[in-house]
Amino acid sequence: MLEFLLALLTTATVAGLLVPLLRERTAGNAAERLDNDLAIYRDQLGEIEREKAAGALSEAEAAAARSEIERRLLAAADRDAGDAPPQRDLAAHRWLAPALCLAIPIVALGIYLQIGRPGLPGSPFVAGAHQPTPQDDKAALARMIAAAKARVFAAPGDPQALSALGEALTLEADGTVSEPAFQAFTRALAGNPDDQRAIYYLGLHEAQAGDSAAALRRWRALEARSPPEASYLPMLRAEIARVTRAAGLPPPPSDEQVAAMQKLSPEERQKTIHAMVDGLAARLKDNPSDRDGWLRLANARKVLGENDRAAEAFAAADRLQPLDGRLLAEWAESEVRRIAPGAPPPPQAVAVLQRLEKAEPNNALALFYLGAAAFAQGDKPEAARRWKTLLALLPPDAPIRDMLAQKIKEAE
Repeated sequence: MLEFLLALLTTATVAGLLVPLLRERTAGNAAERLDNDLAIYRDQLGEIEREKAAGALSEAEAAAARSEIERRLLAAADRDAGDAPPQRDLAAHRWLAPALCLAIPIVALGIYLQIGRPGLPGSPFVAGAHQPTPQDDKAALARMIAAAKARVFAAPGDPQALSALGEALTLEADGTVSEPAFQAFTRALAGNPDDQRAIYYLGLHEAQAGDSAAALRRWRALEARSPPEASYLPMLRAEIARVTRAAGLPPPPSDEQVAAMQKLSPEERQKTIHAMVDGLAARLKDNPSDRDGWLRLANARKVLGENDRAAEAFAAADRLQPLDGRLLAEWAESEVRRIAPGAPPPPQAVAVLQRLEKAEPNNALALFYLGAAAFAQGDKPEAARRWKTLLALLPPDAPIRDMLAQKIKEAE
């Protein structure tokens, strides 16, 4: 609609400027035009004489120029000496230029409304470059994914290849870190703990899963150990600020606050931390729908060793939105830490462990404690099956291999 109005305004402006062209030419037009032509040609002849006197023109050049001007003078006299053209010819000539000036923008507007795309955003022009279309983007992305998969196929454990594949899969999902991309980044980080790309996208996955606090911890750790000239730092800091605002989180402590905390004695520091955590718990009573707040509280309770309260906070967050595999693992860890030595896992811990096993079938924590739960219920074959699966996953030098082998013998 805006483009249509602008086109109408342009047409109206052109029409206003053409008004003088539409006026009738008054009497004496032919004679007046001839007088004007004569005056111009006289001036030109005078200019030729002046240039000849100054030496700028030779005699031959001056004669040629005079002949050309005289020829034009005669042509002007012949054009204007005859009778005036018919009235219909004058009208045609008078209306031709204005009609063209009005018709061109109107026709252009009609064509644009038929084939144009007013809502299409502009793109920067690069001389000699092909302007990409959506089809070009899809084709380029398909080639990127194929190349990344080929690299991973050739070198399955190459962290750089895995990280590149994860990034390509994320782009394919319009910026969402999908489960295949998450798996690729996780494997990349296991092979190279300093892979900045994997760290960034795993943080993005956490933010998209609703765990903004975990994403910010990961990103701030990356920011702290990155060189000042790292090219990705501006983007990383922008994401940190965006997620912090979106989650309603307080800004990170200033250098002065950190320095003040370090000056406290261990007892004072612990007391201050407990006060901050209790303050967060009090705020959540007034705003129980703050899922990110419950996850922050759960993490803080875990750090303080308050596993009962940590499990309660995880449960509160899970009621608002089911936790993903990584958060289920943290919740399950809080649950099993509440189990007395030698005691079987209680029902609430078993429920969390079963969800964790469904999300991550080879999770060691789930295999071990669900095996213990099956053994306590008398289902020894099921206990042995889970423990054997876990034993096969453990490295040869794992400290618990002997203990686990002994349990398998008891189950059999």
